[in-house]
Amino acid sequence: QVQLVESGGGLVQAGGSLRLSCAASGRTVTSYRMAWFRQAPGNEREFVATMLWSGGSTDYVEAVKGRFTISRDAAKNTVYLQMNSLKPEDTAVYYCAASSNWSILRSNSAYKYWGQGTQVTVSS
Repeated sequence: QVQLVESGGGLVQAGGSLRLSCAASGRTVTSYRMAWFRQAPGNEREFVATMLWSGGSTDYVEAVKGRFTISRDAAKNTVYLQMNSLKPEDTAVYYCAASSNWSILRSNSAYKYWGQGTQVTVSS
């Protein structure tokens, strides 16, 4: 089992920045694809960003390209989502996820392990 714990969410004004963290423990994630998803009230869970733990193979949903950056610190077993130029429509619960299937990037059904989520609220 892989345990994922998100942190770093909060309230920020439009145009501001937040950095989310996803701390991984338990079974090693070094061979996994890591991703961030988000879910707003009344909406389906939406893919946001992904990368391989080993590096590279990044992908972003069009709505966040140029504003969000996914990265990881191997020494800390932590994946990050740097969110800049935040908009009210970015408001959602953000989830970290891990998948052993490197070839599927965006489908939430491919991700076996999930964190508990962290709330991001962007005020206008």
